[in-house]
Amino acid sequence: MTKFSDLNLDPKVLKAIIDTGYETPTPIQAGAIPPALEGRDVLGIAQTGTGKTAAFTMPMITLLGRGRARARMPRSLVLAPTRELAAQVAENFETYAKYTKLTKALLIGGTSFKEQDQLIDKGVDVLIATPGRLIDHFERGKLILSDVKIMVVDEADRMLDMGFIPDIERIFQMTPFTRQTLFFSATMAPEIERITNTFLSNPAKIEVARAATTGENIKQGVVMFQGTHKTKADAEKRELLRRLIGAEGDACSNAIIFCNRKSDVDVVAKSLKKHGMNAEPIHGDLDQSHRTRTLDGFRDGSIRFLVASDVAARGLDIPAVTHVFNFDVPSHAEDYVHRIGRTGRAGRTGTAIMICAPRDEKNLADVERLVQNPIPRLDNPMGDATPPTTTSPIDDVDAPREDKPRRQRTRRKAAPKDAPAAEASAPDAPQADTAPVAAATAAPEGAAAAAAPAQEVRDAQPQTAAEPASGAAETGRRPRRDQDRAPRDTADRTDRGDTNDRNDRGHQQDRSTPRDSTDRNRGRNDRSGGGRQADVVGMGDDTPDFIAKSFAERGAS
Repeated sequence: MTKFSDLNLDPKVLKAIIDTGYETPTPIQAGAIPPALEGRDVLGIAQTGTGKTAAFTMPMITLLGRGRARARMPRSLVLAPTRELAAQVAENFETYAKYTKLTKALLIGGTSFKEQDQLIDKGVDVLIATPGRLIDHFERGKLILSDVKIMVVDEADRMLDMGFIPDIERIFQMTPFTRQTLFFSATMAPEIERITNTFLSNPAKIEVARAATTGENIKQGVVMFQGTHKTKADAEKRELLRRLIGAEGDACSNAIIFCNRKSDVDVVAKSLKKHGMNAEPIHGDLDQSHRTRTLDGFRDGSIRFLVASDVAARGLDIPAVTHVFNFDVPSHAEDYVHRIGRTGRAGRTGTAIMICAPRDEKNLADVERLVQNPIPRLDNPMGDATPPTTTSPIDDVDAPREDKPRRQRTRRKAAPKDAPAAEASAPDAPQADTAPVAAATAAPEGAAAAAAPAQEVRDAQPQTAAEPASGAAETGRRPRRDQDRAPRDTADRTDRGDTNDRNDRGHQQDRSTPRDSTDRNRGRNDRSGGGRQADVVGMGDDTPDFIAKSFAERGAS
């Protein structure tokens, strides 16, 4: 069996390894350390929790034992996708390089630029950074990457998920072509393979397990959940989570609960604390100092449940995690591998339980397709979901269409707008079949002659003594309520060729009737209550004869 002493590591590194209590390397460590010490590029693919971080920190410390860093020019570079993972890599270097004089700097967001600049100005052997903060320092002229001899990309698939691949390609171009590159990932997406083919030169590929597989020491299960109603589903899902935690009993000494959305992280953590469980949230919107305190509390046992987004799904090495609960099925199938990899680390056993709602069944199928194994179904401690026994106004929203009471609608067919007033004033009016005779006698001669047969029913509404049948009544317009005003002459509307009048009557007026400004002016005067004007004032002596003639004819009539 291979031991660390057989891997040609620096004696100072071996001494630090002995202090940690490790003697036998993991498969990824045993496969990656020898070619890395030879100076070759390395492509390592292994399950999460198998010691990939130590697989590149140990040979880096050995290779960097000789030489000295210059100001603003780090000798090696480690890229990590998240602040937590970068901080953990820094802790590994402190652990295995404590008997050496190597210096390091951590460049992550949420901390002061000034303190980071001071470390870079002194010169560092190992620079650990997230891509965004590294580019910020480079663009400010505080960093020179032309002396990088070893470059490491950790959790490359997470870099892809977070959209860092363009930044990674840019950083590769900032570093010398002669650098040694170590590339580690738990999964191997096509985009990651493209980058390795571009920037790695004849790498030693170490694949200790099939890509995107889960550890055999992790007991997995999924609970199929369906809420009684969409307004209650979220609360019932949180209750199901509490019951699943309670069913594990003392075996669940601590657990990480993963949610897809940051808002759900806060809600679930608040719900667990409300029911007496020691839980704290962690996600990308929290301050870095708060995130660090929360992780430290979870490591030392003062926090039992860590409710997290995928910011805690990659690379966090907390060996004593007994359970992982997936409150949501991850949107990306690869995230499932990383999430449950937070338990069952360093040869320990672990339990991973997932809750699957109907909308997540497609994502569940993607997960099972990726891991190439079906996930066992577990019994729902809440029993099968049953529909609500009482129907509330909210519940009725999702009721079948045929079960809903239909609205009683009363619609008048072809009734004029003034029909309600007419009915109210004459409740005993004759029916529509007898109304045409009365309407014909009450209406003026011009209007009765112009009415179309199709309009007889509409025009047949009974008229009151105060409201005689007029052009307004015939056109379906509201009658005038001012009894002092004179009714408008129906013949005027006929001469004007009113569009609404033609449409209501179903009658095409004769377009040969001349329409002049006098008719329009008369209509305005009628509406203003002044009645008809027989005289036209203000035209002067220079008025053309053809205009004066039409006025004279109108006045004579």
